[in-house]
Amino acid sequence: MADAGASAVIPIRAGEVKKGGHVMIKEHPCKVIEVTTSKTGKHGHAKANITGIDIFEGSKHMDISPTSHNMEAPVVTTTNYTIIDVGPEMFATLMDAEGETREDLNLDIEKYEHQKKVHEEFLEKGECEVRVIKACGREMIFPLAG
Repeated sequence: MADAGASAVIPIRAGEVKKGGHVMIKEHPCKVIEVTTSKTGKHGHAKANITGIDIFEGSKHMDISPTSHNMEAPVVTTTNYTIIDVGPEMFATLMDAEGETREDLNLDIEKYEHQKKVHEEFLEKGECEVRVIKACGREMIFPLAG
């Protein structure tokens, strides 16, 4: 396995979390959509109120943490591919820029609207440009745009 020593998450101070970044919220890898901080009160630390959207499921999650405490940020990678085939079990044949192919990701067109759109574009054009987002040991196909 290529990632044998790689970590799925890295530490980040809650006070350093920014809108547009990534953070784990209640075990969900999320893209941060809002961060607000409260001032230090007589009973403790300044707090960061962080709202994020799960990068795979689209669900909204919120967390509050003292700004000086560590949270976890998922290591998120994206790779662009061209779908050149979709098999009967909905596994996509993906080709990268170097011409290497993989066939280990499927399109769940019943569950995910964005994957249904990818499949429709593939059926219409015979190929489709996509990006694969990888985080926390999970990978998913998304449209290249949007």
